[in-house]
Amino acid sequence: MATTKELIEEYQQKREKIKEMGGVEPIEKRHKGGQWTARERIEYFFDPGTFTEIGLFVKHRTTHFGMDKREVPAEGVVTGYGLVNGRPVVAFAEDFMAMAGTFGEYHGLKEIRAINFAKEMGWPLVGMNDSGGARLQEGMDTLEMYGQLFRAQIQASGIIPQIALLMGPCLGGQAYHPIMQDFLIQCKDTGFMGIAGPAFVETQTGVKITLDELSGWKAHAVKSGQTHIVANDEKDALDKTKELLSLLPSNNMENAPCIETGDDPERTAPELDTIIPDSPRRPYDMYKVIRAISDNGYFFETLKEHAKTVITGFARFNGRTVGIWANQPMVASGTIDINASDKGARFIRTCDLFNIPVVALGDCPGYMIGPEQDWKGILRHGAKLLFAWADASVPLISIILRKSYAGAHYGMLDKGIGADLVFAWPTAQITIVGAETAASVIFAREIRESENPEETRAKRIQEYADIYENAYFSAERMCNDDVIMPSETRKVINRALDMLGNKDKDHKAFKARPWRKYSNINL
Repeated sequence: MATTKELIEEYQQKREKIKEMGGVEPIEKRHKGGQWTARERIEYFFDPGTFTEIGLFVKHRTTHFGMDKREVPAEGVVTGYGLVNGRPVVAFAEDFMAMAGTFGEYHGLKEIRAINFAKEMGWPLVGMNDSGGARLQEGMDTLEMYGQLFRAQIQASGIIPQIALLMGPCLGGQAYHPIMQDFLIQCKDTGFMGIAGPAFVETQTGVKITLDELSGWKAHAVKSGQTHIVANDEKDALDKTKELLSLLPSNNMENAPCIETGDDPERTAPELDTIIPDSPRRPYDMYKVIRAISDNGYFFETLKEHAKTVITGFARFNGRTVGIWANQPMVASGTIDINASDKGARFIRTCDLFNIPVVALGDCPGYMIGPEQDWKGILRHGAKLLFAWADASVPLISIILRKSYAGAHYGMLDKGIGADLVFAWPTAQITIVGAETAASVIFAREIRESENPEETRAKRIQEYADIYENAYFSAERMCNDDVIMPSETRKVINRALDMLGNKDKDHKAFKARPWRKYSNINL
C-alpha cells in the first residue's frame, strides 16, 4: 500500500505531466507560428494568481482505433474560473497540442460543465476556440455531445454574456459553437471558421478555394457578418475581450459597471451645430457625432467591417455603458439594407438582454429598395428591427439628426415603435416620404396638365416640404419630444438616461404584457 508521501508524489507527477503540453519543442514550434498554448492564453487572460482549473484529470473512455493507448492531456481543453479585471469569469481554452484539440465526448462534457457553472453562478463565459474538429474515433459519442453542448449554451443565452474567440481552426460542426455566442472575436492571421474546410468543399462542390478565402477574417468580418471584432493577434484578441467584458454586466439581472470617466455629463459639443451640410444630398461622418457626445470620445465598435451603412457599438455616457445604433451617411446615404437590418436587430436585442440602454442616431432616407433586396427578403429582414425595438424594455432614446422617412422612421426608432424619448435637431426632416416623391404622387395630374409643369412641380415640392419635411410638424403631433440644439445632444442624452434609469426595475414592463413565450420574430 502506498504511503501518503508516495501518493502526493504521484499526484504531483500526474499534474506536471498533463501541464507539460508535449514538451519544449512542440511549444516552441507553436510560438514560431504566432500562437500561444492554451495554458498561456489562460494565464494572460486572468488576473495573476486567480485562475482555478476544473477537470484537469478528465480522460476519454474510448478504446477503438488505438484510443486505449492515446494520452490526451486534460482531454484537449483547459477549463476553469478566475478574475478578469477583478470580476469573476469562466473560460475554456481548447488545446490544439493535445490531439489537435479535437472535440470528443469528455472534451464536450468539460465545456458543458463550464457553461452550466457560469450560468449557475451568473458569470460571463469566454471560449478560446482552437480545434481540429470532431474526434472521429469516438463516433456517435462525439456526435451526441455536440447537441448537448449546443443546448447548454443556448439555455445560457440571454442569462450570461458569452464571448467566443477564434484563435485557430474551427471547422465543421465545431463552428456552430462560437457562432451562437453573443460576440465573436477572430484573430486575423490564425483564426478560421467554416461549415467545411477547403478540401471537403472541393470534393463536394468542385470549387477550389484557400482556407483564408473561405474561412478567414474577411470572409466573416466583411462578408458574412459573423465576426464582431477582428484582432491583430492573440494578445490583441484577449485584450479586446477584457475591454468588452468591462462594458457588459456579469449576467442579465445586473447592470453593466459604471465608471468614473471625468467627462462632464453637461458638456456641450459646439462643433455639432455645423456638422450637417446645407445640402441634404451631402454626407457627413457619423463617427464624429458619436465621438463628440460620448465620454472622452470613447467608442467600442462591433461588426465594423460589415454592413457599413449603419454603425453599432458601445459608448459611455457619464460612465454608463450605452449601445449606439446609428446610420452612416458616408456610405450609401445610411440606407438600411438586409445586412444592416440583421446587424441592427441583433445588436438591439443583445443590449436589451443585458440591460444596456440604446441611443439611436438617425439620418436615413429609407430601407434599400429594388428587386434584389425585395427578392432576398428586405421586408422580412427589415421587420427584425421593428421586432427588436418593440420588444425592448431597456431605455430607448432616439436622436433624429436629418432624414427620417417612411419605414426607416420606425426602423431607426420612433415614438410609435417604442422610443421612450425622441429628440430632433433643427436640421431634421421627418415625414412619410421626401417632398419630391410626395409631390410627384399627390400632384402628378396637376403638374402634368399645368402650363408650366416644372414651375408647378417646384411650387408643390416646396409647399409639401414647408408643411411636413421639418422637425416641427412632428413635434406638434408629439411624435418627437423636443427640438434641440445639436451641441446640447450629450447633455440631453445624459439627462434622459438619468430619468430612465429605473425603467425596467423588477421587469415591470414585462409584467404589464400578456404572457407569451417570446415574439415570433421574422428570422
